[in-house]
Amino acid sequence: MAREEATELLLIRHAPQINGGRLAGRRDVPADCSDAAAFAGMRAALGVPPALVVSPALRCQQTAGTLWPELTGQTDPRFWEQDFGAWEGLPFGDLPDIGALSTAELAEHRPPQGESFADLHARIAPALHDVGGRGGQVAIVAHAGIVRVALALATGSVPGGLAFQIAPLSLTRVQVHPRGGWSVAEVNRVFA
Repeated sequence: MAREEATELLLIRHAPQINGGRLAGRRDVPADCSDAAAFAGMRAALGVPPALVVSPALRCQQTAGTLWPELTGQTDPRFWEQDFGAWEGLPFGDLPDIGALSTAELAEHRPPQGESFADLHARIAPALHDVGGRGGQVAIVAHAGIVRVALALATGSVPGGLAFQIAPLSLTRVQVHPRGGWSVAEVNRVFA
């Protein structure tokens, strides 16, 4: 039997990383959860979701625990951030300049020993479809890359997902309709 109810995905990027000025995709770094006003604003706007899925990354676990200390979310290992391979841990100033790439080229660009955004999309899309098939409201606390994959699914364009800015501790809402259509309700909302 097909589900009759849409799923609202509340996609929340983790709070700012404490990364020492270095790239952290798969590197497990903590979050700075000290902005009490931003956490309170998000919680006031969202209430307590009926379901919570969280990336296993420490920064996501800490963000979810600060937002909803009364909830035990489902940790889903599929929701790890993009693997930046040899670039992991490099100071931001030492990363190669890839700004000349088109959006389509950027989506396919793979760091040495890492994955491209297109690879991330192929890895994450099935997980988002699984969660999007539940019906009701589901909060997902994860990474900017995961939010961009959801936006790529909604817009029908893998490179198009890279056009969105996703701030730390921001909310993006996506509707997954019973017949499989995706639509964007809100992108990159921050709270003060």
